[in-house]
Amino acid sequence: MIASIVKDWINRSNKLERLWLLAKIEFKLRYYENKLGLLWALIKPLMDIAIYYTVFQVILKQGVPAFASYLFIGLILWNFFVESTTGTVQILHVKKYLYEYSNMNKLEIYLSTIVSNSIGFFFNFLMFLLFYSLIEKQSTGLSFQNFWIIPLFVNLFLLALGMSLILSNIYIVAKDIHQIWTVFVSMLFFLSPIFYKLNTFKEALPSFEYANPIAGIIINARKVMMEHTRPGFKLMAFDFIYALILLLIGLMLLNRLGSKAAEKL
Repeated sequence: MIASIVKDWINRSNKLERLWLLAKIEFKLRYYENKLGLLWALIKPLMDIAIYYTVFQVILKQGVPAFASYLFIGLILWNFFVESTTGTVQILHVKKYLYEYSNMNKLEIYLSTIVSNSIGFFFNFLMFLLFYSLIEKQSTGLSFQNFWIIPLFVNLFLLALGMSLILSNIYIVAKDIHQIWTVFVSMLFFLSPIFYKLNTFKEALPSFEYANPIAGIIINARKVMMEHTRPGFKLMAFDFIYALILLLIGLMLLNRLGSKAAEKL
């Protein structure tokens, strides 16, 4: 059943071209309709950094080295996850016309949306590299260990895709999931080491980084980007397992509930 969804998409012709075209359209609709355009995708994380830097470094004096960069990498990973999940809860309703009238594979709709978010993430990550390399006074520069960010982002992509599938398919039968997820995301934000010292986070919530895959990805991203060390492979394995389990559950729900989306929505 699940394999048939994936196989159907794989067997379709011009799937990569169509996926890229949909992603570009989604990206342009999101940013180019606003007056600030793409600039907003770059300004938002910088505004967030300014706020949290003032609160946690200036007022509360966290004492984290290179705190602006520490915040920067954590926030762009977090924002990608939130935009890719919260923004797709109603995707089967909002983009009903795509799969109902064009016979498009539903999985393609999810992938194109998250690929669109990935384009925004790429620009933000480029900004982080420039900031950390050229502006951050406590920067240790770049190294080959930085390439570990690629599998970490793949992990984040799969995690976001899995949660998107789960949330949007639950929305078909329980529309309250949108409000519930919004509250849960707010709670998860404060239970992730985005602006806390890592030692403080681990002391307050021992081993919680293994229960919270977002926390694990952020911790490992800082290791490879700022500490020039390899990621914690045990933590990375846990995060990939979480992502694959959630993706499997999401595909099961897409097969069971998604097939009835057109009539129920």
